[in-house]
Amino acid sequence: MKEKYKQETKTATLSKQDQQLQEYKTKLEEYTNDLKRLQAEFENYKKRNEKEIQSFVEYSNTKLISKLLVVLDDFDSCIRNVSHNDEHTKGIFMLHQKILKTLQEEGLREVETKKFDPYKHEVLLSVESDGLGGEILEVIQKGYMLKDKVIRHAKVKISKHKEEKKK
Repeated sequence: MKEKYKQETKTATLSKQDQQLQEYKTKLEEYTNDLKRLQAEFENYKKRNEKEIQSFVEYSNTKLISKLLVVLDDFDSCIRNVSHNDEHTKGIFMLHQKILKTLQEEGLREVETKKFDPYKHEVLLSVESDGLGGEILEVIQKGYMLKDKVIRHAKVKISKHKEEKKK
């Protein structure tokens, strides 16, 4: 009888140990899953942070470049209004090209004005025409982009379709 009692106690102890072992395994699995999830979240955070830093670096000069656009406009105006045979004009033209090239190396480019795009153009005037409308007739002020971001919309004059007069 004693031996049977010892056997039952031993079995109960083993059963209790098996139950504890199973609980530990379950907790270990939970902790492992939590750790994997945290690692994945941290990797995503690092990637997101790297993108934000890269974007900040790419567009950090936007404010300065926007201010320099006024100077570029003045150069354009000056070049349009002076005699092109004059020696001073050549110097102004060369200086204009140098500033423009420097800004282009930083990612500045002129907004294309071949076809009207409301995301890149601002309509200041519209003139009735027989065509479909929406054609850019004149660029009043050049627009510029820094890399893929519009920093100044092109101000344009467009055509609009004539509406037939109602009888």
